[in-house]
Amino acid sequence: MGGPAAAGLRAVVLVVLDSVGIGGAPDAADFGDEGSATLPHVAEVVGGLDVPNLARLGLGNIVPVAGVPPADRPEAAYGALIERSPGKDTTTGHWELAGIVLQQPFPTYPDGFPPEVIGAFEDAVGRRCLGNVAASGTEIIERLGPEHMVTGHPIVYTSADSVFQIAAHVDVIPLQSLYEMCEIARSIMRGPHEVGRVIARPFEGEPGSFSRTPDRHDFSVVPPADTVLDDIARAGLEVRGVGKISDIFAGRGVTRSRPTRSNAEGIVAVIEETTSIERGLVFANLVDFDQSFGHRNDPAGYAEALGEFDRALPDIIASLGPRDALFITADHGNDPTTPSTDHSRERVPLLVAGEPSSSGSRRRPPATPSPPHCSGPSGDPRGLPPRSVRENWGLCRPALSL
Repeated sequence: MGGPAAAGLRAVVLVVLDSVGIGGAPDAADFGDEGSATLPHVAEVVGGLDVPNLARLGLGNIVPVAGVPPADRPEAAYGALIERSPGKDTTTGHWELAGIVLQQPFPTYPDGFPPEVIGAFEDAVGRRCLGNVAASGTEIIERLGPEHMVTGHPIVYTSADSVFQIAAHVDVIPLQSLYEMCEIARSIMRGPHEVGRVIARPFEGEPGSFSRTPDRHDFSVVPPADTVLDDIARAGLEVRGVGKISDIFAGRGVTRSRPTRSNAEGIVAVIEETTSIERGLVFANLVDFDQSFGHRNDPAGYAEALGEFDRALPDIIASLGPRDALFITADHGNDPTTPSTDHSRERVPLLVAGEPSSSGSRRRPPATPSPPHCSGPSGDPRGLPPRSVRENWGLCRPALSL
C-alpha cells in the first residue's frame, strides 16, 4: 500500500464507523463475545442492507453480509483487521489504528467503583453520588433521573468498558459544571484506576421522557507514546480531527479539532475538511452507529444509519483529489442483536479507496480455514503489526512522504 505509488499523497482521510464490527475475532470468547458479529447480524435481522456504494468498494468481499453481494471488480482494496490490544473500547481501538498496541487493558468496574475512588470524587465535588453501578446509560437515567432532579446529586455509572460516566440534567447541573466534575474525576482516576475515558452525559426532559443532549464530552487518558498523529503534526503537516477524535487522543497530535453531534454533521465535516486541508490527515469518528443504535440494541436504526452513510459516500469520494486516499474502518463491535448493550470484541472491516489502491492490488483474505484478516507487506498471518497503519497502509511516512 505504501511505497512509490503512495509517495505523493496530499491527504489521507480515515473514517471510523464507530462499532461497525464484522465478528470473527479469534479471542472473542475471552471477552464474553463469542458469536457477536455486528454488521452481519444487523443485515440479517433487517432482511439485508441497502448499501450499494459500500458494496462496490468491496464490503461484501470481506465477510458475507445479507444484501451486500461480493463485487466482481471491487473499487477499493479490502480486508479485515484483528485487534491485538487487550480491549474492546473506543480508546483502545483508535489508539491501535494510530500505532499504539496496549499490553495491559484499561481497568473496568463491573461492581461499581471502590470506596477510595467514589469517596474521593464525592469529597472533591461536594456532593453525594447516585448509582455507582455498571448500567445502560438510558436505563440509569430513567431510573435515577427523578431522584437526581430532587437532590442535585450526579449520577455516576460505568459499563463493560473502561469508563467513568457522569450523567446530569442540564437544568440541575449546568453543562460547564458537569464538565468540571469530569475534569475532577479525570484527575482522580490515575494509577491503577486510570480508566480510558471519563464521559460527561448531559440529559434533558421530564421524568418518563428523558433524553440525552448532543453535548457529550469525553475526557480521555493521554496516549503513553507517540502516534501517527504526532508524527504527522511534527512534520509540519495538518491533523484534522472530526467528531471525538481530539477527545480520544486528549488533543495530542491534533492540529485542528471539529467536534460534531451526529453522523450527519460528521459527514459534512469530513467533506469540508478534505477539500480544504493543504496536506495531512483527516481523521473522523462517526459515533451514531455505536451511541444511538448499538448501545440501545436497535438493529433497524443501525441499518438505517449505515444506509445514510452509504448514500453520502459518493460525495465523500468526490471530495478526494487525485492524490488523496480514503480509509474506512471501525474500532470494535457493538452487536445490537445480542442481549448485551456493550461493545463486543470483533474484527473490523477495512476499505481503502484512492491513491493507495490505484495500482489494482487488493488485500484479500488468505485462503485458509482461519478467519480472514489483513496482512502487511510481508504477508504476516498474525494480522497487522503495532505500527500497522503508519508502516503498512501508507498513512504516515510512506503516504505523506514525511
